[in-house]
This record gives sequence, structure tokens and C-alpha cells, in this order.
Amino acid sequence: MFRSGVDIQTACLGLYCGRTVLSVNGSVETYGDCGVCPRGQRTDDNKICRECMGSPDRYDWLYLGFMAMLPLVLHWFFIEWYSGKKSSSALLQHVTALFECSIAAIVTLVVSDPVGSLHIRSCKVKKLSDWYTMLYNPSPDYVTTVHCTHEAVYPLYTIVFIYYAFCLVLMMLLRPLLVKKIACGLGKSDRFKSIYAALYFFPILTVLQAVGGGLLYYAFPYIILVLSLVTLAVYMSASEVESFKDLLVRKKRLVVLFSHWLLHAYGIISISKLDKLEQDLPLLALVPAPALFYLLTAKYTEPSRILSEGGNGH
Repeated sequence: MFRSGVDIQTACLGLYCGRTVLSVNGSVETYGDCGVCPRGQRTDDNKICRECMGSPDRYDWLYLGFMAMLPLVLHWFFIEWYSGKKSSSALLQHVTALFECSIAAIVTLVVSDPVGSLHIRSCKVKKLSDWYTMLYNPSPDYVTTVHCTHEAVYPLYTIVFIYYAFCLVLMMLLRPLLVKKIACGLGKSDRFKSIYAALYFFPILTVLQAVGGGLLYYAFPYIILVLSLVTLAVYMSASEVESFKDLLVRKKRLVVLFSHWLLHAYGIISISKLDKLEQDLPLLALVPAPALFYLLTAKYTEPSRILSEGGNGH
């Protein structure tokens, strides 16, 4: 069945079912039956499938940056965890992981529409249900289901999977050769453990994006802030950092501290979106606050001091 541009009164059922534009003759458009919109399109207010011609806004890019950071941070964590304190290969592996994720991100943007450009076109995210269109397929007679599942948030959902695939391929091409050549200080069973860990966390990240992509889109700024605060406190406690002097003893501690500060700043920027620079930029002054609070109060929460004061009856 075909419908002209003047015959669009009968709305399609469901939130995401629409009519595709079959032909355009001047100001008159011819539409097909209600159904799923092609990839790269979503329905407008009249339930007509329109091509996504917009660009991701700042918050969309921050979300994509967060999803891109997840495998990199996990790579760094497991490299550090399994490299050993005396291993000189950790730094080179960190650089290699950064190189892999950076190249994967660039290639992902290049192969996305429009192909060959670092720019991507996208549909605007309007609400949480846009991420889960498969849950809104209508059943007019409660028997037959009209399948209208499509990527209403194109390409924010699928581009993450493409990025993870490129990350995994590049890791399998580069890392084993590098580790085999330089990780001589590690045992044969230990030198590849960071790679084995990636073979576990990439499927986990994929499932996380598939199931919770929409929830992560709205919650990631708060997740960054909470996790960065908790991990910084755990690290400083495990490293027995109780003063500014303890921070300066090892350069690694400063690197970890500055890395967490960058995450704090990223979370604050994601929440504020920097819509009003004169109001939002001063919030970045709060970035060092958690570390300063920890250092200033660490001596009062020393377990040995609490136990000694308790034994003295104070």
C-alpha cells in the first residue's frame, strides 16, 4: 500500500513504527506501510521515517568518551596488576594499550557514516525508551506483533560495539608479540594474563552496553565521580599515603593522583555540560578537594591511633 503526502492522518501504532518515504515529487511525498525505519533513520512527530542529519552534541561525545575510556582503564589496571613491581615492561604496555584504543577510536569514526570523515551524523536522544525500542513493538490484536525495532539513537548504540571490536582485534595483533618480546621478567604463565583478562572484560563490556546502554547514557557522569572517589581512597589507603610527603616519595603515586583528578574533572564537566561557562568552570576547582580532605584527615583515622586511644580510655 502507498500513501501520498496528504494522506498521513492514520498514525502508525507504537512509539517507533513509521512510514518510509518511497518517492518525492515536488512537495508531495509517497509513503509505504507502517513498519521499521531503515538504519540511520527515526520517526518524526508525524510517524514518518526521516534520515538522521544531526551531529552529536557535547553530552553525546562525553558519553562516547566514557565508553571509550572503559577498556583503556581496564587495560591499564590489569597490566599494572600482573606486570609485577620489578617489571620494566609495564610502561611500554600502557603506551601500547593507549595506542590500540586511540587507533580503534579513529578507525571507528572513519568507517561510520559519513565514511572517511571523523564527523558522524546522529539522531537526537529524546528519552530513555529511545535506547530500548525492542520493548515497544506494538501488538494491535494482542496476537500479531509489529516489529519496529531500530536504532533510534543512531549511532550511539552500535558505534560502541564497533569500537570494542576494533580494540580487540588490535590488541590480538599487537600485544602478544610485544609482551612475548619485552616481558622477560615475568613467568611464562604471568606475561599474558593481562591479555587473558581483556578476553574476559570485553564480552562483559559488550553485554553492559547491550543491556544498560541507555542507563549508562544518563548515569555515567555520576558513575565516574563515585568510582573515581572510591578508587582514589582505596589506593591511598592501600599505599599508606597519609601526608603530602608520602605522595612525593614515588612518582607513580602522583601519576595515579593526577589521573583521578582528570576523571573528577571529566565527571564534573559531564554533569554541568559547560552550558554556562561562567557558572560551570569554577566547579572544576573542586577537583582536588577529595584528595586534600583525605590527606588532612588521614592522621585522625589511623587504626593504631584509634586503638591506642581506646585502650587508654579516651
